[in-house]
Amino acid sequence: MVQISKVARRAAAVATAASLVTLAACSSDSSDDAAGENVDGRGPITFAMGKNDTDKLTPVIDRWNAAHPDEKVELAELAGEADDQRERLVQSLQSGGSEYDVMALDVTWTAEFAANGWLQPLDGELAIDTSGLLPATVDSATYRDVLYAGPQNTNAQLLYYRTDLMPQAPTDWAGLTGACGVATAQNIDCLATQLKQYEGLTVATTQFVNSWGGEVVADDGNTPEVDSPEAKAGLQALVDAYKANQIPARATGFTEEETNFAFVNGETLFAYNWPYMYSNAEEEGSAVAGKVGVAPIAGPSGPGASTLGGYNNGINVNSEHKATARDFIEFVQNPENQASFADASFPPVLASVYDDPQLQQMHPYLPALKAALENAVPRPVTPYYSAVSKAIQDNAYAAITGQKSVDQAMTDMSAAITAAAG
Repeated sequence: MVQISKVARRAAAVATAASLVTLAACSSDSSDDAAGENVDGRGPITFAMGKNDTDKLTPVIDRWNAAHPDEKVELAELAGEADDQRERLVQSLQSGGSEYDVMALDVTWTAEFAANGWLQPLDGELAIDTSGLLPATVDSATYRDVLYAGPQNTNAQLLYYRTDLMPQAPTDWAGLTGACGVATAQNIDCLATQLKQYEGLTVATTQFVNSWGGEVVADDGNTPEVDSPEAKAGLQALVDAYKANQIPARATGFTEEETNFAFVNGETLFAYNWPYMYSNAEEEGSAVAGKVGVAPIAGPSGPGASTLGGYNNGINVNSEHKATARDFIEFVQNPENQASFADASFPPVLASVYDDPQLQQMHPYLPALKAALENAVPRPVTPYYSAVSKAIQDNAYAAITGQKSVDQAMTDMSAAITAAAG
């Protein structure tokens, strides 16, 4: 799952992010005090999550409540749109509210919420065992070497391919682009992906940057790294593929759904998309049913680095029942609950679930998804994520459409990231 924000609301989100950074400096002392309170508190808690995915958590909550009658979890459904979810949480947290004890946070929000002192560090008495979790999911919940949330579910894009036209998946980027002649001979597109100017373009761009060995920001979450030769090489590979029509011109209008439509209707040889597309491609009425293969996305010399999606569960620093909140977060990560996520096409964070033969039979993409997740990289872990994402989208789109050279796009992207962190 990827949380997609509407382009029209991006400017407001950027402004909000800037104001929150200012707040962080003012609130650090009070949040430090709050972090030391109620660490052994037990009792009923409220779990907040966007309504689009609460159906996956409702059975988990029911199981918890049956076993913990004195520490029940109440579900608070937030809006379906990611921006609205974030706005509601920010309003509550800025005011020091404790109405939500545990919050399902888009992975891109975790660093921002941690930097503002709104999340309880998961250390000391509240530490959780992360040894069985996919490492990239733990990285997405970590800010400045401190774990601030428990990974709940995850996601990574996959390379989809037509097995009737390509018996084996290409093993690297040269193999993928070299196979585009097969698409040309069939009068179909080669690679469909998301190049519309929205959050999906951030995902696409960071996948190329990370796959070629670059990164967007340094570990401090502030310093831009997009001027590196590796980062430039990644964006250049994307730009070159678009110019060569290996990625079709119409992809600059593609979101996940246009990509899904193109692949399911047999209009493209390859596609980059999230796992949800697999069931669509195999269902009755699909033009490619029975002809679908999946693999990790392609990098310059092997599998690439997919950009991570998903939710992290954070504890409100002002919660009165932090011990219960901590236990609930770990409960969500147990094998039974994580297997239920896999069964609902809600990719789990517990690595062992991907090796379950029964689940693999039901969901044949799971081995490829596990391989992709083992190489996945979180989106930039920064408290200025909204502004960083906008910088990526604006400048990558300009490079792809020929308005800027790759060098100029990366220089401008770096300047915008520096300004956001300033």
